[in-house]
Amino acid sequence: METINASEFKAKCLAILDEVSATGEAIVILKRGKPVAQLIPPTGSETALPQDSLRGTVTFHGDVLEPVLPPEAWEAEQGNLE
Repeated sequence: METINASEFKAKCLAILDEVSATGEAIVILKRGKPVAQLIPPTGSETALPQDSLRGTVTFHGDVLEPVLPPEAWEAEQGNLE
């Protein structure tokens, strides 16, 4: 596993992020020679959208844009408002 000093990481942060993304290899960040952090690429499941797991599980019954009740069932349509 590659290591890098915190000062060098600070100076080259964006390039290091690109490298980790491209290679998939983790990098340990050192401060005064001691490990303080580890930069790892995200796993495949974390990059997917949570709603993707629901794809194909919904069933439509009837027209989803039509009202549930017919207009006659609404008081406002009957003209009995007081």
